[in-house]
Amino acid sequence: MEIRQVIGSLVCTHRITGLGHWDLRLLQDTKGKQYVATDPVDARPGDWVFVVSGSAARYAMGNAAILTDLTIGGIIDHWEAHDVAAARPTAALAAKAA
Repeated sequence: MEIRQVIGSLVCTHRITGLGHWDLRLLQDTKGKQYVATDPVDARPGDWVFVVSGSAARYAMGNAAILTDLTIGGIIDHWEAHDVAAARPTAALAAKAA
């Protein structure tokens, strides 16, 4: 699982059958890389969410036949972007500690 922030919705009026009419959200990680995920939890722009990927993403949708490789698994109640940086010491800090 990874943590991402919802930055918008993606509208696709024509889709393959395996995607159905699920909401699609545009997500961004703390480094600015963007992703598209199916959204069964009704996340909104600005929400921090956790996502599941690979075959787990299909099961998270409640139907393994849905063709997705990234699904929002839940909305995080309290999260700030600086929490991510604080949780991971840099290589320089790790070297100093050693």
